[in-house]
Amino acid sequence: MAKILKIYPENPQENLINEVVSCLKNGGIIIYPSDTVYAMGCNIFDIKAMEKLAQLKKIKLEKAKFSIICNDLSHLSGFTRPIDTSVFRFLKSHIPGPFTFILDANKSLPLAYKGHKTIGIRVPDHPVPQLIVEKLEHPIASTSIKDDDEIIEYSTDPELIAEKYDPFVDIVVDSGYGDNVASTVIDLTSGEPVVIREGKGIL
Repeated sequence: MAKILKIYPENPQENLINEVVSCLKNGGIIIYPSDTVYAMGCNIFDIKAMEKLAQLKKIKLEKAKFSIICNDLSHLSGFTRPIDTSVFRFLKSHIPGPFTFILDANKSLPLAYKGHKTIGIRVPDHPVPQLIVEKLEHPIASTSIKDDDEIIEYSTDPELIAEKYDPFVDIVVDSGYGDNVASTVIDLTSGEPVVIREGKGIL
């Protein structure tokens, strides 16, 4: 049964953030807020947790394209090939924010990402995921929570999300209603920004 933790962006309580981090370190799956939609996440270095996350999305892990949530750009060298100055400046000027950046992956990716030629990087403009990643000391894997309703694409009510995913996740972080618009996806593999999906982020 999932534990619901009310952690609000205005005053995130350290003890509750620590509880989320402890859950991730122990292979747990969390649901958390961002500057766009609510998402599910886990420890990128825990292969069993990654497999469980893939099962929840009804896909095979090797075919999953989970984004990596960072709290700044310091983790990039661990996951991406060297990027040139212009791309770095572009990233710097758009983070934190509602963007997912597609970059060329390097060969030192975590086991669950092996074989991936590209990786999606997110730095949400929301203190809760930023603090979680900061205290965990490495990024988390992430995937947006879709809604069953065909009109409302993403689930926005954390209480309804908790009800739906209660048997499958360990913690639901309730930060109030989420957004219903996903991040803008920008491909930077060519060195020039190419918008793959229009979303909340505006260039």
